[in-house]
Amino acid sequence: MNTVVEAAALLGAGAVAGLVGTAGGITSLVSYPALLAVGVPALAANVANIIAAVACWPGAALASRVELERRGPWLLRWTPVAAVGGAVGAALLLSTPTSAFALVVPFLVAAGSLTLLAQPRLAARRQRRRTRHGGPAMPTGLVAVSLYSGYFGAGSGVMTLALMLLTVDGNLPKANALKNMLIGAATVTSAIALVLFGPVDWAVVVPLAVGMFAGAVLGPRVTRLLPANVMRWGVALLGIALAVELLVHPES
Repeated sequence: MNTVVEAAALLGAGAVAGLVGTAGGITSLVSYPALLAVGVPALAANVANIIAAVACWPGAALASRVELERRGPWLLRWTPVAAVGGAVGAALLLSTPTSAFALVVPFLVAAGSLTLLAQPRLAARRQRRRTRHGGPAMPTGLVAVSLYSGYFGAGSGVMTLALMLLTVDGNLPKANALKNMLIGAATVTSAIALVLFGPVDWAVVVPLAVGMFAGAVLGPRVTRLLPANVMRWGVALLGIALAVELLVHPES
């Protein structure tokens, strides 16, 4: 990437991606195609996207202080799990063909989106059964989605949000805040591994990251203001759109 116009385009795309992602949606739905559009190859775009997404973590944390109040012990328990999963995912990215998950990824994203739509009914059933802490679903699901987040990441936000809503907190803004912190932890360790061992195009990472930070400061506020059903349907439809795109263009 050599032009100011392309850098500005990535800055704008990053802002939209950060807002959409931290509001509950899917960051990569905006940022990954933007990287491809300015001519970044698929693998380099995936690496740049993961590294730039680190900027969403502090932005979302600043905007989610209300939702994260008294969640310190919980975060201390589960963010290390997410971080380890992200690191393992990055190791897989660097050591396996990027097409390895190409066939299954669209279905994972679609499943997370549909789970999000079904969350109120599933949560009511869980409440009737009085299942505490989500049973094994929470740790198992977190390890799986964090590993995937470090490997590719597209759709990991909606998967993690669905997991939080079902196993931790049925309140969407609070579940979204927890999701942002867990995704952030997985992204940081993945990004460190990619910076150390992967091909990094900093000319595209920097403007994208700056935009993502700005968008991430606004995202949780949007989630706080919009009705839960609107957010749930919006995020789910974005997830389904991404699943279709990944199914039609798995190598894009």
